[in-house]
Amino acid sequence: MSTWQGKRYWLVGASDGLGAALAASISRAGADVVLSSRSEDKLRDVADSLPGKADVVTMDVSDNDSVKEAAAKVGEIDGVVFLAGVYWPFGAKEWDADKANAMADINFTGLMRVMGQVVPNMVDKDAGHIVITSSLTGFRGLPGSIGYTASKAATMSLAECMYADLRKTGVKVQVINPGFIKTQLTDKNDFKMPFLMTPEDAAREVFEHMNDDKFKKSFPWMFSLVFRLSQFLPDSIYFRIFS
Repeated sequence: MSTWQGKRYWLVGASDGLGAALAASISRAGADVVLSSRSEDKLRDVADSLPGKADVVTMDVSDNDSVKEAAAKVGEIDGVVFLAGVYWPFGAKEWDADKANAMADINFTGLMRVMGQVVPNMVDKDAGHIVITSSLTGFRGLPGSIGYTASKAATMSLAECMYADLRKTGVKVQVINPGFIKTQLTDKNDFKMPFLMTPEDAAREVFEHMNDDKFKKSFPWMFSLVFRLSQFLPDSIYFRIFS
């Protein structure tokens, strides 16, 4: 179980959805939070709703200078949670270059930019907590998901690389792989989403994970089995089922 009193956590992508709900969980536990996204007004609303101390630092993860400036303003932290992401559903037959590039740049390269400002300091101190948001879609390629699934697979891989390097140090690395969460992103989907979770239910899963020492958590558990087991299917069977 983690000790939260006196800790300071930076949540990147905290203006709504899972980020805002997780900020509430961390704040209730006694930690100070720093909230970041591009929307200052939304961040202020979230900060005002929290029971504990909350600072607002606007940042665009697609802009390296913005990330550097924000990291300097945030200063010393005990932990960081990366939740920023964008999503548009389309497949290779309807390729939208601008949207595909944005998903890669924000979901994955944005993570790299933030980690570049956070990880070296934590390694120097031999202390810190890093939580990375991937997705159940990151386990294997899916139809109609150009950009998003690939970016989440890259995110999951980066988390695994970081864990491999830092698992025997004082820097704790974790990754979460949620399924469908009711947000403005999933509202774009025109198909039935099994096991759809509220942001609050998803935040409880994430906060529970942050309080244990396990590296990876995929949820909802029953739904995650489909994706985890799919890794062991031969291509001929997998693509016949998932297409």
